[in-house]
Amino acid sequence: MKIVSYLRVSTARQGRSGLGVDAQRSAIQAYADSKHASVVREFVEVESGKDNARPKLAEALHLAKVTGSVLVIAKLDRLSRNAAFLLTLRDSGVKFIAADMPDANELTVGIMALVAQQEREAISKRTKEALEAAKRRGTVLGNPNGAAALKRAGKGNTAGVRAIQCQADAHAEDLRPVLQGLAIEGITSLGAITKALNERGIRTPRGGAWYKTSVSNLLSRLG
Repeated sequence: MKIVSYLRVSTARQGRSGLGVDAQRSAIQAYADSKHASVVREFVEVESGKDNARPKLAEALHLAKVTGSVLVIAKLDRLSRNAAFLLTLRDSGVKFIAADMPDANELTVGIMALVAQQEREAISKRTKEALEAAKRRGTVLGNPNGAAALKRAGKGNTAGVRAIQCQADAHAEDLRPVLQGLAIEGITSLGAITKALNERGIRTPRGGAWYKTSVSNLLSRLG
């Protein structure tokens, strides 16, 4: 059995530091060892989880096809949470396996892809509804200086404070199932949660990376 290994990280910083890559590589290597398989080549992609344009993945699929290899990834969510993308991959003619779900078949992958897309759309809908509600209350949205805005809003602007807190609460609720999933995997410490969120391309409310302090604030907000 021949394997083409595909690893993905969400940021250039993670790509340079190897953050997340080593864990994925270990998972794929463990699978290869269990099958007495050889890794033909490894591809590492630095892309956003929302971006379906992945040149390294295209190269990996092509090599797997011409060499008769199996494309192996560490986890299904390393590819995308977009149903159309996963279904296209499923129908590409290349056999691919997720090391965390080696027995998954095409039907399983198709169902998971649709569920993932539904969850993504639901999160988007809740976010839009929260923003629309804030706009109806006359709140000015989009201030990039979150902490400073909250401080200024507290000076005679109770509605502004509530709006900012409402947005933070909504984002926290969106992440509740993610944290519950991490807990099931045994990922419960601040450091481990911080690492997992960054590796999976999950952004903070302001679109940045997670740190232990921001994770602690998130957990406190969720009670």
